[in-house]
Amino acid sequence: MHPVLINGEWTPSQATEGFQAVNPATREKLPGLFPVSPLSEVTNAIEAAARAFEQVAGWPGTRFAEFLERYAVEIENIADLLVTTAHQETALPVSPRLKEGELPRTTSQLRQAAAAARDESWRQVTIDTAAGIRSAFGSLGPIVVFGPNNFPFAFNSISGGDFAAAVAAGNPVIAKGHPAHPETTRLLAQAAQQAAQATGMPAGFVQLIYHTPPEGGALLVTHPEVGASGYTGGRAAGLLLKEAADRAGKPFYAELSSINPVFLLPQGLSERFDAIVTEFVTSALMGTGQFCTNPGLVFVPAGELGERFISAVADKFNTAPVGTLLNEGTAIHLRAGIVALQRAGATVVTGNQPADGSRFCHANTLLRASTAEFLAEPMALQTEAFGNAALIIPVDTPADYDSMIRQLEGSLTGTIYSSLTGGDDALYDQIEPLLRRRVGRLLNDRMPTGVAVSPAMNHGGPFPSTGHPGFTAVGIPASLHRFAALRCWDNVRLDRLPAVLRDRNAEQRPWRQVNGQWTRDDVQTS
Repeated sequence: MHPVLINGEWTPSQATEGFQAVNPATREKLPGLFPVSPLSEVTNAIEAAARAFEQVAGWPGTRFAEFLERYAVEIENIADLLVTTAHQETALPVSPRLKEGELPRTTSQLRQAAAAARDESWRQVTIDTAAGIRSAFGSLGPIVVFGPNNFPFAFNSISGGDFAAAVAAGNPVIAKGHPAHPETTRLLAQAAQQAAQATGMPAGFVQLIYHTPPEGGALLVTHPEVGASGYTGGRAAGLLLKEAADRAGKPFYAELSSINPVFLLPQGLSERFDAIVTEFVTSALMGTGQFCTNPGLVFVPAGELGERFISAVADKFNTAPVGTLLNEGTAIHLRAGIVALQRAGATVVTGNQPADGSRFCHANTLLRASTAEFLAEPMALQTEAFGNAALIIPVDTPADYDSMIRQLEGSLTGTIYSSLTGGDDALYDQIEPLLRRRVGRLLNDRMPTGVAVSPAMNHGGPFPSTGHPGFTAVGIPASLHRFAALRCWDNVRLDRLPAVLRDRNAEQRPWRQVNGQWTRDDVQTS
C-alpha cells in the first residue's frame, strides 16, 4: 500500500482499507493500492500543518513565491509521466486536453500565484497614519483542499488553483486527493515535496492524504487548527462538509453545482443559426460534458425557430462520438440526473441509452420540457445531469422569460446570444438584470465552457454554484482572499509592525498600497 505524505516524510499508512484507481476506458483496475486514512492519520497531518504554520507565519511573500516557482519546474520535469498517468486514470485525451491545455495552465497558475505572493498586492495594505491604525490581509492557518475528478492537474488538491492560492497567501496545505486519480496526485505530491525541500519549507507545509472515511472529511474541515477549506465536487458531499464546517465556524469555500443557463434570443438565433448550433453542441459535448461550466439548460424561442434548433442539435448529438466518462460514479450520477429530469416532466429527444459496455459512457442525451412544465417544477428541472446531457426549454412568450429566470438557482455562468444588429436589444435589456443577479460570470454570444486564468475572472457565483458569492476560485490575486484574514494594528509601535505596514513617508497622511504601489490619499484622515 502506498505511503502518505505527512510531516515532510512519506510514511507507511495506518490504514486497514485501501482502494485502486480504475481506467474508465477499459473498466480495469490500475496497479497500486492506496490507503483510506484513519482519523489518527488525519489528526497527525493537521498537527504537522499547525507546526508548519507557526514557523512560516510572518515570512515574506518571496519565500512562498520561490516554492511555487520551483514546484512549477518540478512538474514540468515529469510532464510526460504526469500526462500518461492522468490519461490512464481519467481517459481525458493526452492531446490537446492534458498535454497542451491543462498541464501548462496548472504551471501558469502556480507562477501567477508566485507573482502575487512576491509583490504582496493581494494584502491590500491600508495605513491611516493620523489615526495610528493599519490593516492588511495575512495568512490564515492550515488549509485543506479537496480536489475534483474532472481536472487532475488544474484543480488537483495538491497542484490546482486552490492549492496555489492558499500557498501564495502563506498557508500550509493538507491535500485530500480524489480517489479517481490517486497515482497522478502521488506524482504531483512528490514534485511538491521536492520543491519544498529545495526551498527550505518546513516539514508539514505540504501534505497528502489520498482518501478518508466520511468522519475523516468532517475532521479535516472542523479541526480547531484548520484555517479554512476549499472544495470542488458534487453537491451532496459538499453540503455535508459545509454543514460540519459551519457548525465549527470554519470558512468552507465550495464549488457545488451549476447548470449554466443559456438564452438564445430570436433575432440572434435566426441570424447565426448554424454557427450557434455548432457552438452549443461543441460546448455541451466537450470533455464529455464534464466541465463545471457546461451549458446544461438552454432557453430557445418557442415555435418553428426553436423546433429547428432542437432538431439540429439532436442530429449532431446523434452523430457526434460518445466520450468516456471519468469513472463509474460519474456514469451513475449522470443516469440518475436524467431520470430526475424525466420524472419532473422532461422528455428525451435523443440518446439516454448505454453506448459501450467496455467503458464508462452514456449516449449523448438531449431532453426537452415546455414552459409550463418548467414553471411547474423549476427546481427539479434544474437537476444537474453532469456529463454529455442537456435540457432545452422553448419559451412561449417574452413575458415568460422573467418568470423563468426568477426561478433559476445560482450558477457559475449565464449566457445570452442576441442579434448583432440590435434586433434583440429590448428583450436583452429585459432579461439581463434578472440573470445578472443569478450568475457569477455573464457572457454574450459565447458559450461558457472554459475558464480563463485571468485576474479579472470570477469563477464563483450564488448558491449552489458556490457556497459564497463574494469569492472566486480562479483569478489571482482575488482568489487568495478565501485563505486570508484581515488583520488590524491599532497604536502599535512602528518597530513592532510587520515590514509591509511601516510608514513609507514622514508626512502624516494616510497611505494605501494598490497593485504593489504606495499612493497617498488627497485628504487628511480625521
